[in-house]
Amino acid sequence: MGFGAAIFGPEGHVITDWERAYFREYAPFGFILFARNVDTPDQVRRLCGDLREAAGHDAPILVDQEGGRVQRLREPHWRQWLPPLEQMQIAADPMRAMWLRYRLIAAELKAVGIDANCAPCADITARLTHPFLRNRCYGGDAVTVMDASRAVADAHLAGGVLPVVKHIPGHGRATVDSHKDLPRVTAAREDLEAQDFAPFKALADLPMGMTAHIVFEDIDDSAPATTSRVMMDVIRNDIGFNGLLMTDDIGMEALSGDVAQRTRASIAAGCDVVLHCCGDAAEIVQVGQAAGQMGDAAQARAEAALMMRKSPAPVDIAALSEEFDDLLGAGSE
Repeated sequence: MGFGAAIFGPEGHVITDWERAYFREYAPFGFILFARNVDTPDQVRRLCGDLREAAGHDAPILVDQEGGRVQRLREPHWRQWLPPLEQMQIAADPMRAMWLRYRLIAAELKAVGIDANCAPCADITARLTHPFLRNRCYGGDAVTVMDASRAVADAHLAGGVLPVVKHIPGHGRATVDSHKDLPRVTAAREDLEAQDFAPFKALADLPMGMTAHIVFEDIDDSAPATTSRVMMDVIRNDIGFNGLLMTDDIGMEALSGDVAQRTRASIAAGCDVVLHCCGDAAEIVQVGQAAGQMGDAAQARAEAALMMRKSPAPVDIAALSEEFDDLLGAGSE
């Protein structure tokens, strides 16, 4: 079946009658959950099933479960995690600890019906990286970030959860919060290619990616990457990312215009699917109308991404958890 070129965040803990009817009509590619959608494991499991039933296909259900500040599933039902950068700094074996962390997260997500996570965060932290992002990163150099990001992606795939690499082509140089304002990066293209773009080039085989709402002035000073045809060419041809490309939240204030204008600009630039998070019904309709149905290329990339959902490899979760705790305990002594 053809998918609507949108990923929607539902309003609350249960699907509403309006959502059920609209999602049945539009058949969005997927959904994303936030803290407002999460109460208990049984409730999340029911919501995931109802959303898929309404969409009419085995829609991916996404979440931002990085751990630390950006963590939608929390105690008492789910494990609390350190910020990723803090874990990287204290773990006895940082790369193994990252794999273990996200394999455990994948198990928690899969158990309640969530099968895509917006991670790894392959942005490189720098001295001026805005605090909204800084401790969500994995390190300050390209090699560390690409190695940690690969461990994160592999752990998700092993657990039957699709990784969504973000924020392509790199958010680490942003000095303002793109939720509230438009970051502008002045670094030379050769510096960006050597550093910021490098982790994404190394991860270009991943099934899904999320754009950055950032202007890279040396490449295209007229529009953020999400709505820039020039930057989409960089992402597809220079970085070589051939997976399904979704926008970051279309409601973020880095973008100009209303949600319909932002949606049309993103699709015209070359994004495959638009992410709309807030759950507002009127905006959902506007985004759906503006995004329309996926074109042939986007549909093919969507189907290829979904084919990478596999049954989790059997593991001893308790043993992995114990190993993870040992690595963090040893690293913090």
